Amino acid sequence: MTADPVASGLQRYADFFAGITAQTLDGLDALVTEDVHFRDPFNDVRGRSIMKMLFADMFRDCSYVKFRIDGSVREGDQAFLKWTFFYRPRRFGGAEPWQAIGVSELHFTPDGRVKAHLDHWDAGSQFYARLPVVGALVRWVRNRLRHS
Repeated sequence: MTADPVASGLQRYADFFAGITAQTLDGLDALVTEDVHFRDPFNDVRGRSIMKMLFADMFRDCSYVKFRIDGSVREGDQAFLKWTFFYRPRRFGGAEPWQAIGVSELHFTPDGRVKAHLDHWDAGSQFYARLPVVGALVRWVRNRLRHS
């Protein structure tokens, strides 16, 4: 029986995010390509060093960060990781962590490293709507669209 590098890469990547801390970010070096494409609702960048910088910023901007991996589906060299992200923004957070639910679309190289990590989640309802002032505007717009 031959090893499946993509399957083991997916498992290593899921395990990495389930245990991510500011101190473990260098672990991305073995998991993603140098020119990895990373996209989420706030960023669209290429390069492992920039991806690591974005995650370092997340830990700087949040007093609490935790990813729970809720499942995965794989087809060939692509996979989807379903996750729940618990976080507490330093500027806006209260006592309870906020949460975002989303999916990461992952594209792998034949050796099992991630060459693209594309996040899909609703930043409008799971982030912007919780912000002071901006949140009121987002909720107003959503209400107007619902009743149109």
